[in-house]
Amino acid sequence: MRFGERIRELRNSAGLSQKVLSERLGIGDAYLSKIENQHLDFGDYPSEKMIQKLAIELEADEDELMILAEKVPEKVRKRFLERPDVFLKLVGMSDEELDKTIG
Repeated sequence: MRFGERIRELRNSAGLSQKVLSERLGIGDAYLSKIENQHLDFGDYPSEKMIQKLAIELEADEDELMILAEKVPEKVRKRFLERPDVFLKLVGMSDEELDKTIG
């Protein structure tokens, strides 16, 4: 699923119109429409701060939204900086090796 599709799905599940959600977020409804339809300039996703606001308003998992927006969640970033050696090994593993490791 793409980021914008997930935002639309969450908004609809919450029973919110684009206008109501955009007002709560302090953005224009045209911008929210662009987010949901993946029509942002140069394909840019909203900022991390905006994604956090979306997660709060939509009662959604912030990490899921960050990942769908191709951003690294803060807790993953911090852990990577603590153990870059481990993450670099994981990056080099095949899907099969990762599946065996995770079990």
